[in-house]
Amino acid sequence: MTYAAVTPPATIGFVGLGNMGYPMALNLAKAGFKLAVADLNQDAVKKFCAEAEGAVAPTTLAELGQRSRVVITMLPDGKAVRKVLLGADGIVGGLQRDALLIDMSSSSPVDTRELARELKARQIDLIDAPVSGGVVKAVSGGLAIMAGGEPDAIAAVEGVFAPLGKVFRTGASGSGHAMKAINNFLSATTLAITSEALIAGTKFGLDPNTMVDIINASTGRSNSSEHKFPTFVLPRKFNSGFFLGLMAKDLRFAKALSDAVDAPNIFVNAISKLYDEAEQEFGPLADNIEIHRYLELLDRHPH
Repeated sequence: MTYAAVTPPATIGFVGLGNMGYPMALNLAKAGFKLAVADLNQDAVKKFCAEAEGAVAPTTLAELGQRSRVVITMLPDGKAVRKVLLGADGIVGGLQRDALLIDMSSSSPVDTRELARELKARQIDLIDAPVSGGVVKAVSGGLAIMAGGEPDAIAAVEGVFAPLGKVFRTGASGSGHAMKAINNFLSATTLAITSEALIAGTKFGLDPNTMVDIINASTGRSNSSEHKFPTFVLPRKFNSGFFLGLMAKDLRFAKALSDAVDAPNIFVNAISKLYDEAEQEFGPLADNIEIHRYLELLDRHPH
C-alpha cells in the first residue's frame, strides 16, 4: 500500500503518557503536530493538554483512532497494546482509512509478528518502533528508533519520527522489537557485570571512582561504565527513570527470542534470572539501576 507522507499539522494519536511517552508526545506537539492523547493516568492527560497547544483528550479510544492520521502506542507491553487496539471500543474500531499504527512500546517480537498479521488482514499496517536512550534522550529528541514493518509505511512517517530521534530500519514486522530486546539484553548485562566487578574491586580495597575512571580508559568500558555508573550508581541515586520490572520483562523477551530461533542462551538465561529475582526482591517499580543494590545484597547474603 502506498501512503502519503505524514507532516504537521496532521493529528497524531498518542496512547501512553508515562516517563518516556510524555516527553515524546510533547516533542511531536512542539514540531507542529496536533495531539490526541490517552492514558489511564488522567492527571497526566490533563497536564499534557494544558502544556501542549491544541492537544485534546478524546473520550474513547475509538474516537482517538477516528481523529488520527497516525496512532502511536507507548505502553508497558504488547498485551496492553493489543487491548487498546483491538479491545472493546478499541482504536481500530474507529481508525480512519489509510491510517497507520506505530507501537513504540517494548513488546514481544513473536507476539508483534502475530498482531501485525491480524491487522494486515484488516488492511492496516503496524510499524513496531521501540526506542532506546532513556528519559534524557526522550526529552532531547535523541532516541534511537528501531523500526520494523513495510518500507512504504515507514517512509510515510519519517516526519513523525524526526522530532523523536534517529530511525534505524530493521526489516519486517517484529524486527524492531527483536532488536530492542537484544539491545536491552546487552544493556542489562553490562550493568550487572560492571556492578559485580566493582563490588569485588571495592572489597579488595580499590576506590570505586578510580575503578570507573580506569575502566572507561580501558577495554572494559561500556555505556554502563561511561554513563550509568557516574550518573546513577556512584552517587547512589538509582533514578534513571526506567523501571526494573520493564527491564526484567525485556530480558524475558530476549530469552524467548533466543529460544524461538534456537540460539545460544547461556548468558541471556542467567541475566534474565538475575533481574527476575531482583524484581521479586525490590518490586517492579524499582529503578533498573538498582540491580547494583541487589548484587550488593547477594554479596552480604549469598544464596
